[in-house]
Amino acid sequence: MELYSLSILNIHRMLEKKEVSVKEVTQSVLGRIKKVEEKVNAYVTVLADNALEKASLLDEKIKSEGVKDELFGIPLAIKDNMCIKDVLTTCSSKILSNFIPPYNATVIEKLKGKQGIFIGKTNMDEFAMGSSTENSFYVTTKNPWKLDRIPGGSSGGSAAAVAADMCIAALGSDTGGSIRQPAACCGVVGLKPTYGLVSRFGLVAFASSLDQIGPITKDVNDCAIMLSAIAGHDPMDSTSVPKKSDDYLTFLTGNIKGIKVGMPKEYFIKGLDKEVESSVKDAIKKLEENGAEIIDISLPHTEYAVSTYYIIATAEASSNLARYDGIKYGYQYKGSKDLLDMYCKTRSHGFGAEVKRRIMLGTYVLSSGYYDAYYRKAQKVRTLIKEDFDKAFEKVDVIATPTAPTTAFKIGEKADDPLQMYLSDIFTISVNLGGVPAISIPCGFDREGLPVGFQLIGKHFDEGTILNVAYCYEKATDWHKRKPEL
Repeated sequence: MELYSLSILNIHRMLEKKEVSVKEVTQSVLGRIKKVEEKVNAYVTVLADNALEKASLLDEKIKSEGVKDELFGIPLAIKDNMCIKDVLTTCSSKILSNFIPPYNATVIEKLKGKQGIFIGKTNMDEFAMGSSTENSFYVTTKNPWKLDRIPGGSSGGSAAAVAADMCIAALGSDTGGSIRQPAACCGVVGLKPTYGLVSRFGLVAFASSLDQIGPITKDVNDCAIMLSAIAGHDPMDSTSVPKKSDDYLTFLTGNIKGIKVGMPKEYFIKGLDKEVESSVKDAIKKLEENGAEIIDISLPHTEYAVSTYYIIATAEASSNLARYDGIKYGYQYKGSKDLLDMYCKTRSHGFGAEVKRRIMLGTYVLSSGYYDAYYRKAQKVRTLIKEDFDKAFEKVDVIATPTAPTTAFKIGEKADDPLQMYLSDIFTISVNLGGVPAISIPCGFDREGLPVGFQLIGKHFDEGTILNVAYCYEKATDWHKRKPEL
């Protein structure tokens, strides 16, 4: 087995026994990037020199201190909307094409504290707005399983990098499914934590009441390790919950006897691909064989989730993206006749079509005369969606659904139809509106050899349970062991 194809836990054990060096692991991953990156386009920036320098320092450290943490010397990829000090952070947008942050995001500080190695910044939909990673100013990332397909979005670069073994694990961000949907498309594990569990300080904001940072990994063990590293209270983020991080590995017993799993009828509807439906139902059956109790439930306000999300998320985006005016940092249009002209032209030339579409939508729903009709009403429906989850979790411990209605579609297939593109997130959006955690794990392949994702939704701050149910399923199957042939 090549070092780049191993999990965090495998590499950690090898480093502990001094069977490999950190430099060898890092060189293996960089060699893999050199070999397949031109096919996949997962990265905006590769930090080869920094990574090798850090690897050499850590190899020296092993001699005196040993290997203390599971993430020690592990090459990690970071979605390009998280600030790393002195490293280009673009959000895959022209408007931030020259932005180098003077500070680290809290999650970066935490991973640095665990001695992780940052191998590069991954491509994404511009400002995390999209479900296909086609909205990047730089490149279109391709699905490692089939290069004419999308990798999902907006964390498509991170998911593709993990699936193609171009990093050992990665961070993504999830506003309406942007970790889970690409994880499903690329056949890897992706977890969106409870809102407030992981600090958003240093994450470039899209929709502040919905955004969450989370891990994308090769298996559930690695997901637990990454979540343990990044979770926990941060005084720099006013929405961060004062809760200590758990060691999520301790939850992975594989025993799910007596766990109640809810199957919401609203998620098994017309429009759901037949192969996706049968793979997910087989996965639920597998949980039942392992001792779980399956209960039919209803989440009645699910049908309003997409429209509610696209009012709230665009409203917050229009507010958050007002700061990109060409004055303090980022791209500035040259040759304007006055200040207003400079603002207009900077934003017209600096933002892509999808970002402009969402800013305009958001500004409209917040405008005088429309605020009550749209934004206030959407906030009320959001409360109803959250209450649906609260009521369901009085009866069940976990909710099982498909992650996405289809497997990865062709690049360009939905580019001219924003509404069809938005429906890619129909099964993931409610989770962000309710603030609950959810994980996507691979549960099969369709007839074209494309991965299918299985979503498990949990109670607030009950990541341990969904990780354990996912771990039980993973142990009983081997979908996660399959690799794309690049």
